[in-house]
Amino acid sequence: MGRPLIEVDPTRPVEEQREVLQNRWHPDIPAIAEVRPGETFVVECLDWTGGQVRNDDDASDIRDMDLTPNHHLTGPIAVRGAEPGDLLVVDILDLGPHRKMPWGYTGIFARNNGGGFLTDHFPEAHKAIWDFQGVYAVSRHVPGVKIPAIPHPGILGTAPSHALLQQWNERERKLIAKNPHRVPPLALPPEPRNAILGALKPGTPEYERIAREGARTIPPRENGGNRDIKNLTRGARAYLPVYVPGAKLTVGDLHFTQGDGEITFCGAIEMAGWIELHVDLIKDGMNKYGIRHPLFEPSPIEPRFTRYLVFEGYSVDEEGEQYYLDPHVAYRRACLEAVQYLKGFGYTGEEAYTILGAAPVEGRISAIVDIPNACCTLWLPTDIFEFDIRPNAQGPVPRVQGGRLARAH
Repeated sequence: MGRPLIEVDPTRPVEEQREVLQNRWHPDIPAIAEVRPGETFVVECLDWTGGQVRNDDDASDIRDMDLTPNHHLTGPIAVRGAEPGDLLVVDILDLGPHRKMPWGYTGIFARNNGGGFLTDHFPEAHKAIWDFQGVYAVSRHVPGVKIPAIPHPGILGTAPSHALLQQWNERERKLIAKNPHRVPPLALPPEPRNAILGALKPGTPEYERIAREGARTIPPRENGGNRDIKNLTRGARAYLPVYVPGAKLTVGDLHFTQGDGEITFCGAIEMAGWIELHVDLIKDGMNKYGIRHPLFEPSPIEPRFTRYLVFEGYSVDEEGEQYYLDPHVAYRRACLEAVQYLKGFGYTGEEAYTILGAAPVEGRISAIVDIPNACCTLWLPTDIFEFDIRPNAQGPVPRVQGGRLARAH
């Protein structure tokens, strides 16, 4: 294993270890450590909320969560010799749960505090706690499933340049202005409150300036960031654009496993943990390959399922309104088809929604040219269930007693 570079402790308050954390994107956040090209190292990460979620049967922590300090990321880490225009090569060698937190969670966020892909259908907060048993996760809140690990960092990114940061903030402000009172909002503008900027101390002029300007870490952008791609697991290699000297690599939001789309917003099995990385550089790689966004090579060792049920959705919404080749509407309809199907086996809609967020489902755009309907598909691996969910002549038979998902008290 590579040398230990940064440690965190999920049992300690964030305020006691904020000098190695960040929750905004900005080129002027100082690096907290430096590595050389060709070096292997290990960093530890808090869960994305910094310990705001408890291992209990009450989802009040999800309902009432303060989202302004999220995500709690480890970094930035400077890579010696990295210059704008290079490609940073990051090999994900290994990762796993933190020794002090052998459990994780999935949350359905309330419409008025985070929301989610199906928030119009599931507007209330719920929570599932998962216990890690080797390479599997099981939950007292979601019976009948045993989900294999595909651990990955939800966030892996480099710092933006000043020019790129300005582009982000301008284009997202324009989007917000189209419907400034929407719940949930169309985008999140810079928010100085609860900014965590590594070694910079609140109250100093530099901290206050960066807090006002820094972009939120919620969406993916040209620097990588919060892509939530389950295939960025152990054995994968990422190529990240470098926009500032040193690259300033940041990592966090670790997941035990996840379905494509992470549809409940906190839809992965979130965890605190550690990650072993190896870095290298391709000098002038952005220009050599014409790259402005990240790309990656998936791992050869992901779980391989042999049986799926594949649910289809088209770009016609629940009210029957037709959309032109809209994959967002189509994927939502595929998810709703799967939710309805799983309810036949005894799950509540919220439990089915949680399974689709946490299990390693495959989401695909299957047709995008046949006007007017896009077709999206959701591939649900049947092997994660303790009973057969495939259609038969008898029809679905309830196999679980639903209603165990934690609610807000």
